[in-house]
Amino acid sequence: MSQPLAEALVAALIDAGLTLSTAETDTGGLIGHWITDVPGCSRAWLGGAAPYTGSSKTELTRVPEAILREHGSVSEEAALAMAAGLREALGTDIGVSETGITGPTGGSGERPVGTVWIACVGPGERVRSERNVWDADREGNKRRTAERALEMVREAVDAAI
Repeated sequence: MSQPLAEALVAALIDAGLTLSTAETDTGGLIGHWITDVPGCSRAWLGGAAPYTGSSKTELTRVPEAILREHGSVSEEAALAMAAGLREALGTDIGVSETGITGPTGGSGERPVGTVWIACVGPGERVRSERNVWDADREGNKRRTAERALEMVREAVDAAI
């Protein structure tokens, strides 16, 4: 599913004349990997970052330390700040991010394993975020997160046209 989804997204971005940046905590760059498998993707994808720690989120995607202190790194606020920060840093039309707990350990009652926040900040400052709780293994959680992030970007592209 990932390759056809990435191909359709890249084509839609190019057709709409829009650019994308990705900030990927859980997937470690899987979204960017899928996008770069598509010939001509450089016309739409300007780059990404895979900030895995709080400090790298602050440094690479401009997440304010106060957000991490107050809400945690697995939060809607952190995901939105990552998407907006990298979008601004790379000058893209759309920024998408994800942050969560892929497992198999690290969960809690409030944030069980499989919890992920995905945020998309798009043209006209349109903002969308959602919380998902996947029930797969680590690889499955990463795949589902990357797929849903691509779908959210596609929805943002469709809304911008």
